[in-house]
Amino acid sequence: MAPKKVTILLVPDGAGRVKQVRISRPLAISFMALIGLCVAALVWTVHAYTEVQAKIPRMAQLQRENLLQKEQILLATQRIEEVSREMAALREIDRQIKGMIDLDEVKRDEQCQGRGGSDPGLLDPKTLAARVDRELVQGMHRSLDHLEMAVEASREDKTDIKKFLEDQKTVLASTPSIWPAKGSLSSAFGYRNSPFTGEKEFHRGIDISTRTGALVVASADGTASFTGWEGGYGRVVVIRHGQGLETKYAHLKKSFVKKGQHVKKSQPIGLAGSSGRSTGPHLHYEVRLNGVPVNPIRYVRK
Repeated sequence: MAPKKVTILLVPDGAGRVKQVRISRPLAISFMALIGLCVAALVWTVHAYTEVQAKIPRMAQLQRENLLQKEQILLATQRIEEVSREMAALREIDRQIKGMIDLDEVKRDEQCQGRGGSDPGLLDPKTLAARVDRELVQGMHRSLDHLEMAVEASREDKTDIKKFLEDQKTVLASTPSIWPAKGSLSSAFGYRNSPFTGEKEFHRGIDISTRTGALVVASADGTASFTGWEGGYGRVVVIRHGQGLETKYAHLKKSFVKKGQHVKKSQPIGLAGSSGRSTGPHLHYEVRLNGVPVNPIRYVRK
């Protein structure tokens, strides 16, 4: 049995002749199915295109947010580097403070102290990229805000401590605390019988018996306020130390410093002798506090 045919009429515009096309039914069905698939594909394409077009604004927004987050992470990284430099500066201040107080116990304790640091992955770009989100960035900035405040407070405290120790170091260096010459104590501070008249007199300093030419050193940092001859004291050097303290070195054979010259503790300032009113080579040493003579023994380390 021959397959049934399907007749398709082609009607032209105007008064043209109508044409007939006869095709088999299976071919007609296949042709219609192909047309249906094409229509379905066209509909799906239009739908997908519409969805993509609808998502473009959101994708652009996400891209902007991503760029903003990258900028925030870069800023956070820079802040972390700044905080790291601040911490290094604080460690340097710690080292200077420990150097000032020179406590062996502090150095031993430091070896036993726990130490910590930031997560190594915190600055790893791959780790950051994997963890990027708004809460992470906000959390990083909050943590950095707290850390920066803590660093600033710690820096102020350490700076104050350092300044206090520097001031104390200056005060200590400017406080008479060593023997100005090697020798034996031949006359103490206070009332005594004069070696010249035998009568009671007030001795304003101490006498250190030593050899002629023995080295005389400054007992503290200061500035020479007088060098020269002073009556019975002979050749004299007077050093002003600040805080109202002043020392006098008398009966010198020779002086090494000039008026206005800054001297350091233990710096040679002259040679012992017997100039002025003296019974023999020795050093007369005075300490004055606000112009009042005080016992130099109080300012000499035992």
